[in-house]
Amino acid sequence: MSASATFSSTLFDEWVSLGLTDVVIAPGSRSTPLTIAASREERIRTHVILDERVAAFVALGLGLRGRPAALICTSGTAAANFLPAVVEAGLSGVPMLVCTADRPPELRGVGSPQTIDQIDIYGSAAKVSIDAPVPDDSEPSTWRTFAREMYVAAGSGPVHLNLPFREPLLGEVDELPAPLAELSTEEERSALVALPDSVHVERGIIVAGGASGVDAHTISRIAEALSWPVLADPLSGVRSDVRSVANFDVLLRHEGFANSHVPQAVLRFGRPPASKVLSMWVKNSGAPVIQVGGPGVIDPDHNVVVHCSADDVDAAIAQGLTGATGSRWAESWRTSWLDVDAIAEQTLSELLLAPELSEPTVARVVADAAPSNARVVVSSSMPVRDLEWFGGRRAAAHSNRGANGIDGVMSTSLGLALTGVPVVAVIGDLAFVHDSNALWGIGARDVDLRIIVIDNDGGGIFSFLPQASELPSAEFERLFGTPHGTDLCAVATAHGVEAVSVQDRDELIRELAVPGPRVIRVPSNRRRNVAVHELLVDEVRKAIG
Repeated sequence: MSASATFSSTLFDEWVSLGLTDVVIAPGSRSTPLTIAASREERIRTHVILDERVAAFVALGLGLRGRPAALICTSGTAAANFLPAVVEAGLSGVPMLVCTADRPPELRGVGSPQTIDQIDIYGSAAKVSIDAPVPDDSEPSTWRTFAREMYVAAGSGPVHLNLPFREPLLGEVDELPAPLAELSTEEERSALVALPDSVHVERGIIVAGGASGVDAHTISRIAEALSWPVLADPLSGVRSDVRSVANFDVLLRHEGFANSHVPQAVLRFGRPPASKVLSMWVKNSGAPVIQVGGPGVIDPDHNVVVHCSADDVDAAIAQGLTGATGSRWAESWRTSWLDVDAIAEQTLSELLLAPELSEPTVARVVADAAPSNARVVVSSSMPVRDLEWFGGRRAAAHSNRGANGIDGVMSTSLGLALTGVPVVAVIGDLAFVHDSNALWGIGARDVDLRIIVIDNDGGGIFSFLPQASELPSAEFERLFGTPHGTDLCAVATAHGVEAVSVQDRDELIRELAVPGPRVIRVPSNRRRNVAVHELLVDEVRKAIG
C-alpha cells in the first residue's frame, strides 16, 4: 500500500513549490508517512524536537519570517501539546501548518491506544481545521489542490490538518500527481470600514504597537501627514523614527503632563503596548480609537470605533482628514511631546549608565548593545515591559503578546534563530525553567542564540501588583512569588550549553558580544527591582518639573 507515502510526498512537493523551507518534527509512529516524506525531501530543512510544546513554538519562531513552517506530530496527546503555540499563532497571525497524524475512523472512539478526539482540537485558534480522509488511490488528482489551499490559508495564521493513516505506515512512493499551474499572486483586499471624510483633529496621537502588519515607512508617512506624535513600543519597529515618543509610559506617570496632553483621537497600529498607564490614560480621555491593521479587532477597553487598513487611512487623508498640520498646533503639539520625551530619555540614559545591573539596565543594554544584525525576543512578563519603559529609542523586539504567556519563549527564539539570524532572548527565571527543554540538543543546531535570564528566583511581575503589599509575606511568596531555588546555570550546563553569571553592566555588555548558543544569568532581587523602578520614575518626574 503506497497511498499514504505518495499522499505525504505530494503534500511536501507542492508546499516546497510554494515556498516551504522548514519542517519541525515531534517524533512518533502514526506520523511516519509525513516524517519520512519530509526528511527525504532534500529541498527543505527538518528540525527534530522531542518535546511537542517546544516543537510548536519553534515552528512559531520560524513563522515570524512571514511564511509557514510545517509542524508534525503523532496521534494522541502529542497534538494537545501543540495548543499553546497554536493559540499564540492564531492571536498574532503567525503563519503555521499544523499536521497532526491520527488513527483512521474505525479506530476512533473504541479505546484504541494513543487515540483522542483530535477533530477541531484547536477550536477558534486555527484559521482552518480539516479532518482529511484516509489517503487512498481513488482521487490523487485532488491532493495538490488540497495542499495548495492549506498552504495559502496558513500564510496569515495557523491551519490544522488532521491526517489519518492506516497501517502499514511505511510504503513506496508512486509517481506524484502532475503539478498545478503557478499560483496567482493577486490577493483580494479585505473589506474594512472606511474612515469618515473631512475630519479635522488637531490633538491626535498615533500608538504604534506590534503585529499591525503595516510597515514602518507607512506609519511614519501617516504620522508626518497628520503631525501627530507616535507613541511607539519596541514591537512596532518605528521607535527610532524622529516622530516617535519612546518614553511614553514614564511621561504619562507625570500627572501634569498627562492632564495637559489629552488626545482628541487615537490612531492605533496593531495591538496596544504593554503599558497599563497608557491604556488607562487613553480610556479616561474618552478619545475614539481607530485600529489600523493588527490580528483581528483588539478592544479590551471597548473604545475602538473603527477597524481599518492603512490604505483606508491614506484615503481618508486624501479626502479631507487633517491633523495638527496647518493649524495653531502645527509646531507645538508634536513638539511638546518630543521635547519632554528628550528630557526623559536623557535622564534615564544617565541613570542607566550606573554599574548596578538592575532589570531596567538589562533592557537598555540589550537595546543599545545587541548586535546590529540580531533579532531580540523578550518574554511577555517584565522583560517586555522593561524594554518598553526603559529600552530607549533603539529598542526593537518580538514578543509573544497574542496570549501573553511565558511559555515557549526560548523555543520561539530557537525557531527564529534557525532562520539564520543571531537572536538575543531576554527572559525571566520562571520562563527559563518552564521552557528548558528548548535547550535539548541545541549545540548541534548551528544557531546563534544568546539567552539572558533575569534570575530573581520567582515571579517578579507580581511584586508590582496589590498582592505583594496586601497579603502576608509568606502567603504571597507561596502563591505568587513562587521561589524555586533552581540553579539555572547548572540546568544549561546539563544540556551542554555554556552558562555564565554577570554582576555589573559592563560585564553584561562583554558577555552579550559572545556568539551563542549560551546562557547569561543576571541575578536580581524582586524587592530591589520595585524600588529601582520607582526611583527611575521619580527622577524623570523631577527632570520634567
